[in-house]
Amino acid sequence: MINEKLPKMWYGGDYNPEQWDAATMEEDIRMFKLANIDVATVNVFSWALIQPSEDEYDFSKLDAIIERLTKDQIYICLATSTGAHPAWMAHRYPDVTRVDYEGRKRKFGGRHNSCPNSPTYRKYSAAIAEKLAERYASYEGLVVWHVSNEYGGYCYCDNCAEAFRSWAKQRYGTLEALNKAWYTTFWGHTFYDWAEIVPPNALSEEWSGNRTSFQTISLDYRRFQSDSLLECFKLEYDAIRKYSKDVQITTNLMGTYPELDYFKWAKEMDVVSWDNYPSLDTPFSFTAMSHALMRGLKSGQPFMLMEQTPSQQNWQPYNSLKRPGVMRLWSYQAVAHGADTVMFFQLRRSIGACEKYHGAVIEHVGHEHTRVFRECAELGAELVKLGDTLLDSRHQSKVGIVYDWENRWALDLTSGPTIDLKYVEQVHRYYDAFFKQNIQADMISVEEQLDQYEIVVAPVMYMVKPGFAQKVEQFVANGGTFITTFFSGIVNENDLVTVGGYPGELRKVLGIWAEEIDALLPSQSNQIVMKDAYGALQGEYFCNILCDLIHSEGAEVLATYGSDFYKGMPTLTKNRFGKGDAWYVATNGDEAFLSDLIKTIVEQRGIKPLIAPVAGVEVTERVKGEQRFLFVLNHNNEAAEVDLGDISGMDLLTNQAVSGHVSLASKGVMIISY
Repeated sequence: MINEKLPKMWYGGDYNPEQWDAATMEEDIRMFKLANIDVATVNVFSWALIQPSEDEYDFSKLDAIIERLTKDQIYICLATSTGAHPAWMAHRYPDVTRVDYEGRKRKFGGRHNSCPNSPTYRKYSAAIAEKLAERYASYEGLVVWHVSNEYGGYCYCDNCAEAFRSWAKQRYGTLEALNKAWYTTFWGHTFYDWAEIVPPNALSEEWSGNRTSFQTISLDYRRFQSDSLLECFKLEYDAIRKYSKDVQITTNLMGTYPELDYFKWAKEMDVVSWDNYPSLDTPFSFTAMSHALMRGLKSGQPFMLMEQTPSQQNWQPYNSLKRPGVMRLWSYQAVAHGADTVMFFQLRRSIGACEKYHGAVIEHVGHEHTRVFRECAELGAELVKLGDTLLDSRHQSKVGIVYDWENRWALDLTSGPTIDLKYVEQVHRYYDAFFKQNIQADMISVEEQLDQYEIVVAPVMYMVKPGFAQKVEQFVANGGTFITTFFSGIVNENDLVTVGGYPGELRKVLGIWAEEIDALLPSQSNQIVMKDAYGALQGEYFCNILCDLIHSEGAEVLATYGSDFYKGMPTLTKNRFGKGDAWYVATNGDEAFLSDLIKTIVEQRGIKPLIAPVAGVEVTERVKGEQRFLFVLNHNNEAAEVDLGDISGMDLLTNQAVSGHVSLASKGVMIISY
C-alpha cells in the first residue's frame, strides 16, 4: 500500500490553486467533494513563488493551500517544485540553463531547461526539497512525495562535457580501455587526453535523426545524461529523507519515453508513477503494454497513475476529446494492469499559457454541470465503493517480454540496415499478439529472473549484455521457451559486433547462424512459407523490413523464404536445447503470422487464455491472496458478448453475480471477483 493513511484507490490529480483566488479554491473544494476526489498533487511548479531569491523562502501560500485541502480530508501529494527553475536563478547563474543539441545556449524559459550538471541547479533543487521536507514531513495529510516533474531532455554545455569525461573515466578507468570500447581507431579518433573528449551532438559526431559517426560515444552519452538526471532526483530524494523517513517518494515517468533508462531509475524510486496520454487512435494494446512496462520496472509492484486527462490533451497534433465512457474505461485499464491510483492532470483548467486547453475535471465554465465532471464524479463514487479491495493485488503471468532502453538507444543509433526498424514497434507487435489471445504478459528487464516464466520473448535483442545469453541458456535448458527475432545478438554492451557469426552469444541456444541481412525497400516484400502445417502455422505469410539469411546448426527448420535469391533459406526455426526450446524468427512477419506463431507456442506450452478472446475486448487479471480479479474491458463502439467459461463470481462494480455468457456494453467494464 502506498500509504495506509488512505487505504483505497486514490482519486485526484494536479491542482494549482496558486493560479486562483481564495473564492475559486472554495468552489473547487466543494466540487472535489462531489466527485469524491481525495488526493491533490500540489506545488509542482511553484518554485519561483516559494523562493523569490537565493536565501529567501515564503511558504505562506503553500501552508494555506495544504491546510485548506486537509480541512476537507483531501490528502496531499507534495511535489518539490523543481521541474522549472525560477527566472532569478537563470539570470544570476547562467550555468543553470542548458545548451541544446545544436550547441546554442538557452535563455530562461520553457520548462525542462535546467542543466542536470549545473552546480547551481543541484545546490538549490536539493535545498528546496530539504526545506519542504523539514516543514511538511510530519504533516498529517501528506501521503506521498513527488520529486520534480517528468524528467527529460539532454544538455551539451561545458559542465556536462566535463562531467561526461569524469563519467567515462569511472566507467572505463583508462583511455586505453575507452579507446577500445569506442573503437576510436576508426577514422583516426584515438584520444590521448581526457580533455579531448567532447559531447556528441550536431557540432561533433551526430546529426539529425539519431545518426552518428560513433555509436558507442553517442550511446554512452545517453547513458550519461540519464544517469545525470537520475543523480538530480537522488539529491532531492536524499534531502527529503533527512526529515521524512517513512512517506514514499516518486517522480512521474512517461511510459516508453526514449531518453531515460527507467529500469535503472526505478531502483531509486519507492513507488513508480507515470503519466498516460494516448491519442484517440493509439492501439489500446499499446497503452496496455505501457502500463505493463511501468508495472515491470519494479518486478510487478503496483504503480501510480499520476496523470491522465479527463477529456483531451493540448499538445498533440489532433487533440480529440475522450468520447463518453472512455475516461472511465481507460482509468480501469490502468487499474487492470497494476495502478493503485487514478489521477488527472489537471483538476481545474488554467486560463493562460500553453496548457489552458488541456482538459480538466473542472472546465473553464467553472461548475459541475458538464459531461466531463459527471463522468469523473461517477468514477469517483465507484472507487469509493471498491475501497481497498484491489490494493496491492499483483499479476501472475506466464509470459515475459524483454524491454531494454540501452538496446533501444543502440538500435536507434545504428547506421543501418534500415530506417524502418523501430524497437518499440517490434516489442509492441509481440505484446499485441499475446494481448489479442488474452494471454497476460509482463514487461521485464534483462536483469529479471526468467525462471518465473514459461515463455520469454526478446524481440530484436540487438545488444546482448554480459550474462544475458547464459541466463537464456539456463532458462531454456531448464524447460523454458525463448523467442527472439531478426537482428538479434549482433553487438555487445559497447555496440561492438560479436564476431564469429550472428546471432553472436545467442547462436548456441538458437542453433542457427546468420550470414547476411537484407533490408527491403518499403515497396518490397517476401514470403514465409511453412514446410508443413505446424500447430496453427500453415501455408504462406507476408514479411518485410528485414530478412536474415540464416543456416541451421541443429535447429529444426519450420519455414523458408518464398522468393528472391535466398528462396528456400530458413525463416522460422525451433531448436531443442536441454529440456526447452528456442525459436528464431528471421524476418518481420505479418500480423497473421505472429498470431499463429504465438497461438502455436502457447498451445504447446498448455497456456490457456484467461477467457475466450473477443475482438476489441481486453482481459487481464490481478491476484490478492486466494482472491482473483478478472478485468473485462470493452473497447468497441458496440456491445460485446463474452464467454466467461468456467469463471463465475461477483462483478464488483454492480454487485451482481456473473457467469457463462454475458453482454458488456460499449466502453463497459466488469471487475469479477472469484
